Amino acid sequence: MIDRLIEIGRCYGMEMNVEKTKVMKISRQPTPVTIKIDQKQVENVKCFKYLGSLLTDDGRCTCEIKSRIAMAKAAFSKKKNLFTSKLDLNLRKKLVKCYIWSIALYGAETWTLRAVDQKHLESFEMWCWRRMEKISWTDYVRNEEVLIRVSEQRNILHEIRKRKANWIGHVLRRNCLLKEAIEGKIDGRIEVTRRRGRRRKKMLDDLGDRRGYCHLKEKALDRIKWRNCFGRDCGPVVLTDY
Repeated sequence: MIDRLIEIGRCYGMEMNVEKTKVMKISRQPTPVTIKIDQKQVENVKCFKYLGSLLTDDGRCTCEIKSRIAMAKAAFSKKKNLFTSKLDLNLRKKLVKCYIWSIALYGAETWTLRAVDQKHLESFEMWCWRRMEKISWTDYVRNEEVLIRVSEQRNILHEIRKRKANWIGHVLRRNCLLKEAIEGKIDGRIEVTRRRGRRRKKMLDDLGDRRGYCHLKEKALDRIKWRNCFGRDCGPVVLTDY
């Protein structure tokens, strides 16, 4: 396939730079693969950035989430004087969610959140409110007290579920390659025996655990039903028969 790509590219005057080309195999147990261009070995990497997101060879999102949180914290520190100023509390909260959370949650629609990832995100959420209220970790103020001071609840995971629901609904209403990839219907998929232990969590599990994928797919065809299925906070709501 690579040879064919190079051949077609040369027909249009384009050459592939071996030094800038990388290859990465995504698997439970990643192993190096041998791909050559003009008899030159293409470098195997364990991670690389694609469209602003960090992809790793184990297929997990933990590294990307940690990277996003670090970028968001750096952005908060640059504008610390603004977020900790004497401006109205509600205004400062809106600024944090608009500018800081947007950095942290870039691409969150495609994340598969494990328990450890959820803890990192919730810790980041509390970090924002503590820094905004100038509460040091040495003050021994409980998270519940911090949330009361800022008149907030833990919302960052709900925000991710809401974004994921909006994006998944858009995908499920279309007949496209992305939909087939999500459903695992790509031709050439190798059938293997079931491994020991619990299966790895999938991207749709955050939405499908409570309602089931078939139910989600059916509801997605009707935008009104879909919006009724996932409320503003993506929490469970009472469904109405249509």
